Amino acid sequence: MKLDRLIAGHQSQGRQAAHHAIATRRVRVDGVVVTDSHHPVDRFMKVEMDDVLVQGAERALYLMLHKPVGILSATKDEQHPTVIDLIEDPDRHTLHIAGRLDRSTSGLVLLTNDGRWSKGLMAAEEKVPKVYLVETLNPISPDAVEAFARGFYFHTEDITTLPAELVILGECSARLTLHEGRYHQVKRMFHRVENRVVKLHRESIGALTLPADLPPGAWRMLSAEEVMAAGEA
Repeated sequence: MKLDRLIAGHQSQGRQAAHHAIATRRVRVDGVVVTDSHHPVDRFMKVEMDDVLVQGAERALYLMLHKPVGILSATKDEQHPTVIDLIEDPDRHTLHIAGRLDRSTSGLVLLTNDGRWSKGLMAAEEKVPKVYLVETLNPISPDAVEAFARGFYFHTEDITTLPAELVILGECSARLTLHEGRYHQVKRMFHRVENRVVKLHRESIGALTLPADLPPGAWRMLSAEEVMAAGEA
């Protein structure tokens, strides 16, 4: 929302009156005088006019969670525990998930109430890298590395997956880096090389890596530096 629109709505002032108030330095955003009527504002900013509160700043939340296997990546479910159930915070009801994981997959999940931040992080065109540790039922063929780099055609969606980096770590283990998030993508890709995923764990999303000291089921707030770094990924 633009600042003039917010001010115009305060006590039913018109747009012209809002422009005048802003131009005459009567409006502050987060304590700073703003004279640009088109200055963007969101619900996380405190806005005042003539020292009267126009909009209080909502609390912005940015969290990382180590999702255990068996927990749903959902905000609510009548039958199964969800990632939100693991969060102990009075404002957890405002959160949504940035980057879901299957119930059988563990690892890094991000939660926020800032839609612009999560959209920038998860938008397909941004191609934010997501890194997974994979364990398979059968030995991973060296030919799979090239196959993942070429991409796989999924006829259901009529798309070809973006090039993915597969690094074989052991006979039945690998690290996989994707730049997209299709439905059951990792499992479907390994199925194409005649293998089956038996364990899947997400290590990182963009600039954010799951810390070794954050156990399954635990969560923590992101630092301001982490929020910025993730948004710039």
